[in-house]
Amino acid sequence: MNTHALYQGNCFDAMGMPEPAQFDMVFADPPDGIGLAYDVFNDKTTVEQYTTFLRDLVYFTSRSAPICWYSFNAKWTFAMGRVFAKFLTYHPEWEGKACVQTFSFGQNCRTDLGNGHRPLWRLKHKDVPLYPDQIKVPSWRQLNGDKRAAPGGRVPLDHFDFPRVTGNSKQRRAWHPTQLHEDLVDRCIKLSTMPGAKVLDPFGGTGTTLRVCKKIDRACTLIELSKGYCADIAEEHGLTVTPLTSGNVA
Repeated sequence: MNTHALYQGNCFDAMGMPEPAQFDMVFADPPDGIGLAYDVFNDKTTVEQYTTFLRDLVYFTSRSAPICWYSFNAKWTFAMGRVFAKFLTYHPEWEGKACVQTFSFGQNCRTDLGNGHRPLWRLKHKDVPLYPDQIKVPSWRQLNGDKRAAPGGRVPLDHFDFPRVTGNSKQRRAWHPTQLHEDLVDRCIKLSTMPGAKVLDPFGGTGTTLRVCKKIDRACTLIELSKGYCADIAEEHGLTVTPLTSGNVA
């Protein structure tokens, strides 16, 4: 049976560990940096501050696992592009992949085009395999009864067509301002790992990554800054909250 862990604290405090905890994958959905009302995190930031935040996140997570996924607000696409470009220049043993989550239901914008996507980017060590057979979906030919359809379906595109989790969604946890669709996280984890793997989520949020890991036989470690969010996650999943200190994440 896989064991799961929940730590309360700032994930960057783990950067001081002499030997970083080793995971098979990181899924990071950091604060959006657009002024959302998180519990304790100040989400108002400058371009310089958030770019530094993204840089630190990329370097921290790449020390923790050989595959790292980042879902972030589209406002920061160019900033993250600079971070990725610099990282890959100095670390040619890694490769980047730019995917995207698209959705049709978004906030109305009266001054410009509304936002209908969220970048979903990946860093992967070149020596680490992927497992595309685990995420195959029915092909158009299968769905339309074409006898030429390849058995087993097809590997989906890098366009993740999953809706935003809004107030009328059964997945929604009302105590948090935003969360990702569980099927999106499921696809990233299955593409990147096999059952029994260890997954780190440095921004626990509503515990989405934990819920997915419990369904698909992965061990999940969450780090969450908010004591309130940690309490809600712990109550839902019967976990004990451990204060984060340098060296105790596993």
